[in-house]
Amino acid sequence: MRVVLAEDLYLLRDGLVRLLEAHGFEIVAAVESGPELLRALLDERPEVAVVDVRLPPTFTDEGLQAALAARRSIPGLPVLVLSQHVEQLYARELLADGTGGVGYLLKDRVFNAGQFVDAVRRVAGGGTAMDPDMIARLLASNARNEPLGRLTPREREVLELMAEGRSNAAIAQRLYLSESAVAKHTASIFAKLDLAPSDDDNRRVLAVLAYLNGTRG
Repeated sequence: MRVVLAEDLYLLRDGLVRLLEAHGFEIVAAVESGPELLRALLDERPEVAVVDVRLPPTFTDEGLQAALAARRSIPGLPVLVLSQHVEQLYARELLADGTGGVGYLLKDRVFNAGQFVDAVRRVAGGGTAMDPDMIARLLASNARNEPLGRLTPREREVLELMAEGRSNAAIAQRLYLSESAVAKHTASIFAKLDLAPSDDDNRRVLAVLAYLNGTRG
């Protein structure tokens, strides 16, 4: 799987390159600035981009903006953003086109190689990998939304895990429930939020994220 990586800190960039290569990824470009990232994405057209938000020259949001610009030229380009902070605005920008293949992880909450590699593969496959803190922020920003208020505490737990990009099987394992019980909860969630039900995990997650992001059509 071909990857473009953007990280301005040499040791972290080199470590990510070595980690991904050890798990079978091909790093076609490893860059340290926003302009370099945009060129690499447009030239290489990778299967997934792993991008730090804040890159030179201004260390604001060059990484994110380069990735978004590339997605406009290459619709559906999978992008996994790495950040030091929970920035709800950045997540909303990333989710705005609703096409999937997006992730937002906090660097200090990636606890092992397996978790990170799984997130990269999930995003490359068109899925999502959202940090739980980001989902909590999106939920909090919709706290006055009446349909969300109708969810039971268990349904909110399922919704949060669904929004992170987890399948019914993964949710069942996490909450010590049967898959059939999780399926019933997700059906109830979709009914209460007036979302069309779907058996496709990616489409289902995108519907939930669009709802939380305020971009539902």
